[in-house]
Amino acid sequence: MHGRLKVRTSAEEAARKKLEQQQKVKMFRAAMGRIFEKKSAQEYDTEMMELTAKLLGSNPDIATLWNLRRMCILALKELNVDDIQSVFDKDLGFTEMCLMVNPKSYCAWHHRCWVLENAPKADWQKEVELCTKYLKLDERNFHCWDYRRYVVEKAGVTPEKEFTFCTEKIEKNFSNYSSWHYRSKLLPVLYPNADEPSRPISEEKLKEELELVLTAAFTDPNDSSAWFYQRWLLGYSQPELDLAACRIDAKQNLAVLSFSVPIDLASGGFELIVSCCDMCNDTTKWMPANEGNTFDTTWIMKGSFVINEERDSTVTLLTSDKTKHVLEIHTTSTELAVGVKKPKFGYEFGSAIVDVLKAQLESCKELLEYEPDSKWTLLTAALLMKAIDRRGYYETIRQHLTKLETVDALRKGYYLDLASKWSIENRLAEWIEAGNLRSEIDLSGLQLTVVNYVQYFVTADVINLSTNRLIDRNLGVLRELVFCRKLNLANNALRTGATVEKLSCVHEIILKGNEELLKNEAMVEELQTKVKSLVL
Repeated sequence: MHGRLKVRTSAEEAARKKLEQQQKVKMFRAAMGRIFEKKSAQEYDTEMMELTAKLLGSNPDIATLWNLRRMCILALKELNVDDIQSVFDKDLGFTEMCLMVNPKSYCAWHHRCWVLENAPKADWQKEVELCTKYLKLDERNFHCWDYRRYVVEKAGVTPEKEFTFCTEKIEKNFSNYSSWHYRSKLLPVLYPNADEPSRPISEEKLKEELELVLTAAFTDPNDSSAWFYQRWLLGYSQPELDLAACRIDAKQNLAVLSFSVPIDLASGGFELIVSCCDMCNDTTKWMPANEGNTFDTTWIMKGSFVINEERDSTVTLLTSDKTKHVLEIHTTSTELAVGVKKPKFGYEFGSAIVDVLKAQLESCKELLEYEPDSKWTLLTAALLMKAIDRRGYYETIRQHLTKLETVDALRKGYYLDLASKWSIENRLAEWIEAGNLRSEIDLSGLQLTVVNYVQYFVTADVINLSTNRLIDRNLGVLRELVFCRKLNLANNALRTGATVEKLSCVHEIILKGNEELLKNEAMVEELQTKVKSLVL
């Protein structure tokens, strides 16, 4: 028996761990109690530094203790300590130790920034080297990547050098989202698109990047990093500010003006020039369509409008930095002025880039022959088809998205919403091109689960949203349709009608086919009192 190690039973091990945990809790409480005593007495001294270090060394995510540590350092700085630089240097060393405990500690990284900003001297180049060291240990630590972007600016490292560093990291491991993201920030600086400022990088560099990202994506089709980067290259980003639509109706004493993104039109930061109606130039008279909003995409004005019949009428918005946005008025008479700008649904690429996209689409098709359920390949193929010819490939795109609902069932809602958005883009473009911007816009039978681009059809008299999958919460955006006289919501999935009753501006609403809603007799009766004309 002698010389053998005793093997603890599970019960003994559990009891030992419990006792160890109790001792740690006791020590933690005692230390925190002492820290708060000193805080109440405003004793920001060496003992406070030691106490905070003791606790942060094992758990660097207690923000309060880092705050107290900073107060101690500032107190020492105010006392004009002879070697105050050494105090800051020691704390930099302490944060390194804490980052070894948790390399993704927000508090520790933030404290390191603070130390460098407040120290008499800061060696920014050393910090860059530290980041390089840490990224060798974990090349996907996004905290370190964020910190690196901060310190390279301070150290004056050139974008060219950082771009080379990014490339090396990507070539070593394609599955590095942070490096791809950093690359997307450097490319517009190094390779701007002089011909098309709204597009981030030049055509030549874009072609190279598309080829690089295809190699990365096909190396591991199940990794999302490269696919996300490719989406950025294809131009799927947030819309920029622009004018969307305008209708001035002298008969109805009503005007509507909408934008691609929400703005605070009445703030005084914008100048508005409506060439055919002087009254509309006063931005303080415009009110947000959604009452209570400060920022809104759609703005309305009521009044007795005098419309000047001009051949080339325009609406011009000048921002505070004098950027000019112009909307052409397509229909102008003494009673009516209407204009809608066709939105940008993505970048329009040159023939050289389109050829690359077509080649990549063929590669996706080949991969799908071997892996028909590869979700990233299905989605990317749909994105490529949309970039090449969204109308020509429309049906195939819908088929891909429908398949994705099954292949990636956890994100079914995302694919349904994406299909809805792209379907509306198709119909909206056709409606604007047809030119009758007061006529009915037909969005029926598209299986919509969400309604996008409402600000572009605020000029329409009739909106057909029948035979879709819309539910009550989808209808809130329709309050912007101030000129809508007939709204067809037949054969959807409405249940309560709570949103319908808020569409007071609509003269006639068609609700037949919404079986769950129609079963609620009390709600139907209430709607009949609030809606001018209800078709059941």
